Amino acid sequence: MSAASHKKYWKQNLKYLIVLLVIWFLVSYVFGILFVEQLNTIKFGGFKLGFWFAQQGSIYVFVILIFVYIRLMNRLDKKYRLED
Repeated sequence: MSAASHKKYWKQNLKYLIVLLVIWFLVSYVFGILFVEQLNTIKFGGFKLGFWFAQQGSIYVFVILIFVYIRLMNRLDKKYRLED
C-alpha cells in the first residue's frame, strides 16, 4: 500500500470512528441523561422511553455500532485490498 492510500485509509477509518462515537454519545448521554424527562413522556415496551435509553438502549446501540463498525471496516479493507 502506498503512503497516499495508507493516509486515505486511516482518514476514512477515523471518519467512521467519529460518526459512530457521536451516535453512541447521543444515545447514551444526550438521550439517556439530558433528555430523559422529555423522553419519559413516551412509553416503549411498557417502560418510559427515557428510562429505556438510560438502562438498555445505550447498551443495545453500542453492540449494534460494534457490528456496523465491523461491516464498514470489512468494506474499507476490501476497497484498499487489505483483507486477510
